Amino acid sequence: MPAGWVAPELAEALKQRGLGSRTQGFSLPNPADLESLGEDLAQDGLYRSHHELFDVMPDIDQPVLGQIDRGALPLFGLIGIGVHLNGLVQKADGLYLWTGRRAANKRLDPGKLDHLVAGGVPAGHTPWDALLKEAAEEASIPQDLARQAQQVGRIVYALDRPEGLRRDCLYCYDLFLPESFTPIAADGEVESFHLMPLGEVYTLVRDTDAFKFNVNLVLIDLFLRNGLIDPHSAEGRQLRDGLNHGLSAASPGHKAALGPVNA
Repeated sequence: MPAGWVAPELAEALKQRGLGSRTQGFSLPNPADLESLGEDLAQDGLYRSHHELFDVMPDIDQPVLGQIDRGALPLFGLIGIGVHLNGLVQKADGLYLWTGRRAANKRLDPGKLDHLVAGGVPAGHTPWDALLKEAAEEASIPQDLARQAQQVGRIVYALDRPEGLRRDCLYCYDLFLPESFTPIAADGEVESFHLMPLGEVYTLVRDTDAFKFNVNLVLIDLFLRNGLIDPHSAEGRQLRDGLNHGLSAASPGHKAALGPVNA
């Protein structure tokens, strides 16, 4: 079973390093050499390093084979794990959602609307660890409040992006916040926060591309669970199936197969 999928330019770089061929697929080096391979490819200009290691897995819930720079995951079409938090406020006139506008200097989707809290799961950490860390750094949510978050689902998707093939698994959480709470950005990654009626958020997702690309998926899940999209309709069932099984078709024919890492 392939662990990932690589574009032709990376296939050539791997071939030159003696790691295989486009016809037979590629085998990555021993786990101890994964990090250095990622560094070499970044120096060759194939991707921009994040200077943050993420776990390499052949598939979701499979044993970790090694670590590589976060920026290399889509380059290799490898599974990435992330967390997204719906920061909700129940008011007398309905349900509201805290959104953040991404800073203009963000690498991905600068200036787009985003979740109150979202981020990747670094090597050696659990999604819960990452959620608590991001809650403090991105929105200054106190730990005792952040720990009230409830996991509500897990979404998988595959998407060709400029940075490569994103094959991500997103752990989704709901956190009901008091009306008195106001988020404060602590790490400079958010330009501003906005509390929006959920119906307004639905309209933005339906009619615009105002939100960061993968945030829309988590919001569609939220809409299905709260009746803004009828979960029993044909559209609702199709959307739910796509959210639950988005990686099942993530084997694009124009990619060269990347073999499992040799442990």
